Formats: sequence, structure tokens, C-alpha cells
Amino acid sequence: MASAAGGTAVFDSMDTATQTAAASTAGLRRELGLASTTATVIGGIIAVGIFLTPAGMAKALGSPLWLLVVWLVVGAMTLSGALCYGELAGRFPRAGGAYIYLQKSFGPRIAFLYGWMCLLVMDPAVAASFATGIGGYFAYISRVSPILTKLLGSGVIWALCLLNIFSIRLSAGFLRWVTWVKLGLLGFLTAWALVFRLGSWSNFVPFVAQHPGSMPLAPALGIGVVGAFFSFAGWWDVGKIAGEVRDPGRTLPRALLLGVLAVTTVYIAVSAVFLYLVPPENVTSDQTFVAQAGEVLFGPTGGRVLSAIVIVCLLGSLAALIISAPRVYYAMANDGLFFKAVAQTHPRFGTPANAIAIQGFIASLLVFAGSFEQIISYALFIVILFLGITVAGLFVLRSRQQAGESVILTPGYPLTPLAFLTLVVLMLILVAAHTPRGALLGVVVVLAGLPVYEIFQRRKAFALGIIGRKEELSS
Repeated sequence: MASAAGGTAVFDSMDTATQTAAASTAGLRRELGLASTTATVIGGIIAVGIFLTPAGMAKALGSPLWLLVVWLVVGAMTLSGALCYGELAGRFPRAGGAYIYLQKSFGPRIAFLYGWMCLLVMDPAVAASFATGIGGYFAYISRVSPILTKLLGSGVIWALCLLNIFSIRLSAGFLRWVTWVKLGLLGFLTAWALVFRLGSWSNFVPFVAQHPGSMPLAPALGIGVVGAFFSFAGWWDVGKIAGEVRDPGRTLPRALLLGVLAVTTVYIAVSAVFLYLVPPENVTSDQTFVAQAGEVLFGPTGGRVLSAIVIVCLLGSLAALIISAPRVYYAMANDGLFFKAVAQTHPRFGTPANAIAIQGFIASLLVFAGSFEQIISYALFIVILFLGITVAGLFVLRSRQQAGESVILTPGYPLTPLAFLTLVVLMLILVAAHTPRGALLGVVVVLAGLPVYEIFQRRKAFALGIIGRKEELSS
């Protein structure tokens, strides 16, 4: 990071907002350190995608070199976005993440629409997909009935919600443990394959040229970029827990940097191992690839072994989401843009219990309804759009910055945010071209939040008016 005066790369600069953060997040306890925050970044990113997307990417690209290039380029551009979020988190170390950043950059209306999207569209649907995935992979191992699968998914959601209500420290400790187990298992897969020579290095030949039967390079790169982008999805959620992070101005940028670098390394290593195990021309689909790789690694029971590892990965991602997502609703309620009760913290545990319960309730309903996949497909375009708007807010904030103001700056500005915005624009074009109806529906659903925003604004103005009249009478 760089200081405002000299542009020297440092992480030690303290934003003035950090010094007053206690007042803005008075109900929350700052109990999370660098290890827990980094685990939230890693846990929120690495889910089932690492077992599915490399196969499709390798088959489409048909070249080990181009597969490596896609991971490195998307990883670098993701890191540029993470560094921008690091500056934003340092400026505004409050619970809520992008909701707070958008509010400070573009006003409460845009911020509310982001929170509306998180509450009713994306967060519960993603939580339901993770929980259903846990139940589904468990059913593959144990052959339980469909209703028990749904009950298991809902039970995991509520178990993590209750743990989160009881203690943010225990929740973060559980997330750290699951994240390190997740990384350890992925490392074990890599070592197992290489030590016992279960694959073939001939799968990497030719290294540069595309294999016969591969897609033309341009559309293949499009598929690769989309797959890589969504494999990295979730890193931005860590900003939502800024109100519970110790020294957030230093901790959050470091956690984002370490987390994205670690995930990029893991993705490249695991993709290389999978390519070593199964040649791209033998891959029929992403789903069957898991069974193919598992059989090469562990024999006939390999599919079940890999399913157990996938469950651990999904559990970590679900735990990270349940820690971060409710903090947006909590921040909205603090601003008078959601029900007042959601802004209340538990009197004993100091956690946003009502916000967490709302998240658990909606996600559980979606698990039993089974309609979350369509919701996610509609939300993808608008989620990417909000990412771009949030990072673009850096230019607005920099233009307002006063001389001598102590802030944590993004290294390489303005090239760093521009690199990420380039990726965002590319993703918006690809997603809109692939699912134009879904993109349009996502925009419509978010815009439907505008009349709701006006209702809450009028309630807030009415409440402030009553308070003002009481103060006048008392004086």
C-alpha cells in the first residue's frame, strides 16, 4: 500500500475512519485477527468449483499453457480488485462491506439496492446451493433419501447460524479449522498423485499447441475466463465483517492479499494434478470428471473419497458466507433502511442475531423449495455489475480526498482498479450474451427494490421528525 504523501508501499497507514470505528459498530465486538480474516477469504472462495471448472476449462482450451495463462491472468485481475477492496475496507472499517462503500461513494439509494440484492436474491440462494451440495454429496456416499438430504442441508445451515449467534470467535475458529483442513486435503491429493505416479506427464504434451478436438482459441478463452472468474468468486465478502476485525485498516488488506494469492496457487496446482491424472480428451463432463479423477486416485471408491473432500470444501464456504452475509442487513438496519430489530445485537453474545436468523430462515426455505439455481443464474449479471460499481467508487472517493488525509491507498492506482474493471466489463458482456433474459431479470429484480427504499426512507424521516419535535418540546 502507499501513503497519500509519498506513494510508498506500506500496510501500516491508519485511516482516520479506523480511529472512530468503535462508534459506528458499537454493538459488535472486534475479535477477529489476520488468521481468521484470511480463512474467511480462502473459505469463501474454494468450494466445489475447484473440482468442476478445471475439467471444462482444460477441455475447452486444450492447452496446458493457455490453462495456466487463464489462471494467472484472472488471478492477477482478481488480486487487483481485492487490493481495491482493501483500500475501501481501510477507509470504512464498518460491518457491511460493499454496502458501506457504495453508500459513501454513490449515496444510500445505490447502497440499498445492493443490500436488497444480497438479502432477497444472492446470499440465501448461494447458501442454499452450498447446503444442498453438502446434502447431495453426502447422499452419494451414504445413499440417504431425498427428504433426509434436504433436512441435512437445512440442519447444517442452522447449526452454523446458531454457532455464529453464540460467538463470532468460535465461528471464526471453526472456519479456520475447516479452511486449513480443506487446504491440507487438496495438498494431500496433489502429493498422493505425484508420489505414487498415478498419472502421466504425456498429458501435458503438446504444452503450447491446442490438442485436436479443442474449441477455437477465442471462444475457448471466453469459457476459461468465465470459469476462472466464478472459481474466484466470494473474496469480496470479507469486507462485510470489518466491524468485527481487529485493526481492520491493516488486517483486511493483508487478508485479501494473502487469501487471493493462496487460492491462485492452489487452483494452478490442483488443475495441473487433474490434468496429470485425466487427459482433457477423456473428459466427458465436469460432473463425471470428479468420478474419473477419484477412480484414478483411489480406485473404485475414489468417487466417494472425493465426495467427502468436496463436502469439507462446501462446509467451509457455507461457514464463511453465514459469517459475512448477515452483516449487510445489520448495516442497513443501522442506517434506518431495514427493520430496526435487525440492527440489534444479542445482549449477551454481541452478535447480530436477528440478521443471522433471517439469513438462515430464507436459505432453509430455498433448500426445501429447490429453486435457488434459477435465482443464482438471474443474479450473476447484477452481482458482477455491483462489483464494478463498488471498485469504480474508488475514483469518486479519491476525487473527494483532502490534502494530508491519512488513508491506505491501492498500489498501482489507477491501473489497479482499471485492470479489475476491464475484467468486470468482459464478464458483463459474456454473461449478457450467454443469458440475456437472466441478465434482464436480475436488473428488474434489483430495481424492484426502489419503492421499498422510498418506504424505508419515509419511515426514517417520520421517526426523525418525531424525535425532533420531542426535543423541541423538552427544551
